[in-house]
Amino acid sequence: MRSTTPAFGRGFLSEFPLDPDITYLNHGTVGVTPRAVMAAQQAIRDQIERQPATFILRDLAPLPHNTSTRSVPWLREAAGQVAEFLGARGDDVVFVDNATTGANAVLQSFPLHPGDEILVTDTGYGGVTHAARYAARRAGAIVTTAAMPVAGSPADDFVAAVEGAVTSRTRLAIVDHIVASTALVLPLRQIAAALKSKGVAVLADGAHVPGSIPLHIDSLGVDYYVGNLHKWMWTPRSSAILWAAPHRQEGLQPVVASWGLDQGFAAAFDAPGTRDPSAHLAAPRAIQFMRSLGIEAVQEYNHRLAVDAGRMLAAAWNTQFSVPEAMVPTMVTVMLPERAGQTMAEAGMVRDRLLFDHQIEVMVTALHGRVWARVSAQIYNDLSDIERLANAVRQVVHQAG
Repeated sequence: MRSTTPAFGRGFLSEFPLDPDITYLNHGTVGVTPRAVMAAQQAIRDQIERQPATFILRDLAPLPHNTSTRSVPWLREAAGQVAEFLGARGDDVVFVDNATTGANAVLQSFPLHPGDEILVTDTGYGGVTHAARYAARRAGAIVTTAAMPVAGSPADDFVAAVEGAVTSRTRLAIVDHIVASTALVLPLRQIAAALKSKGVAVLADGAHVPGSIPLHIDSLGVDYYVGNLHKWMWTPRSSAILWAAPHRQEGLQPVVASWGLDQGFAAAFDAPGTRDPSAHLAAPRAIQFMRSLGIEAVQEYNHRLAVDAGRMLAAAWNTQFSVPEAMVPTMVTVMLPERAGQTMAEAGMVRDRLLFDHQIEVMVTALHGRVWARVSAQIYNDLSDIERLANAVRQVVHQAG
């Protein structure tokens, strides 16, 4: 354990395996695992290989007729520690490979009938929206879309946009907690309350939430919650959780049915067949590492850097940034100069030039007819990285024009 709070910034790069020659502003896409957590994962793998049959068939998540050597199976112990960190009960949390996998499990288990509606938003994550369309297609149901306000709108407008899209046929709504494309923290608790008052079940997509902002799942009023651990919680890839309210757990099955079928919520997801469980089991070590640095210190540093980045980049590019601070997590999305283009193809060109010509890795996308950069702020970044991005974009845009 560390006795003093470290100085975050580029000097902290040594704690991560990143190439120091790359300015990495894309933590939110697939995460980066600290060296200490990678070492813990390897130790778990080494332990598995010493007696793999006992570890996987008996002690990880005991299969029927296998006697465990542990009072609490490995996966249940890890799930309990992760659940405590996320403000939930261990019995309500299971591990899945990623948030999209968890969303698929909910969507393919949810009882839908012909003519029923699944409500999504136009800022929802594409993979999850496709999963909703697939589930609806199989059931003869329909996917409807709520048009969300632009960044900078008051929080109440986001609540009204979702609530206003509900019809008498809406059975399930998928709502982001942090929007992947715009990096906005949505007022999930208020949105969920509005939906529940209309009898609509809520699946919250918290892919970017664990580790990035304070979280207490039990208090949100949702029916289901999915969140990646391998992004902002520093767990190795790939690891995520699916939380389900107790009254929603019966009949909820993983996409892959195996030995845990009809054995209860946890058993169904804990025993999907042989896999490498080391990422899930390393999650408590990731939490321990973050606690050693100070969870509030980490989250406040990243939030403050994201806010400062939004203002600095908008000023440098002569664009607008008017997002309320409360809606900024550890990422921020900023509009590029008009000459950067309008399309995804043009956004891809800018992203490539930033990486190959300027050694800057950052997410660049097209939204509302303009090109935007989504900048992730992590404890190995500082304002010098933001300045480097600001100058590089000006050069790329000038050359493109």
